[in-house]
Amino acid sequence: GGGSGVSGACVVAKAVDPEIKVVAVQSEAAPGGYLHWKKGEPVEAPVETFAEGLATKVGYDLPQSILRQHLDDFLLVSDDEIRYAVGLLVEKAHTMAEGAGAAAMAGALKYKDQLKGKKVSITVSGANTTIPQLQKALEVYQRQ
Repeated sequence: GGGSGVSGACVVAKAVDPEIKVVAVQSEAAPGGYLHWKKGEPVEAPVETFAEGLATKVGYDLPQSILRQHLDDFLLVSDDEIRYAVGLLVEKAHTMAEGAGAAAMAGALKYKDQLKGKKVSITVSGANTTIPQLQKALEVYQRQ
């Protein structure tokens, strides 16, 4: 979304150990925060994601200033990759996560080869989802 959650993760992780790598994950269907971070200035982008917590047109200035100092990478994933992660969390971890809350899992799944052999922590949060959103996520998960 606007970067508030991952900026908090950056502050905490880097205080614990400056060598910890922090990576943000955003829906490619609402890339405003990602584009703001990449270009170093606000970029208004379309918002077409189902993941409401990621649905911001631009990144927020305060979190973006923290991200510029501390964020190691920023990844984009598709909405179907997020839906798959929601379904996987339900099936394998018995955990309900809304789209925004499953985005980090979607990023880890997409880039699993780069993470192989590394210690990885993934924040999964929020269960603010509708039955139709959950049904679609489970359909995407079951197709793959």
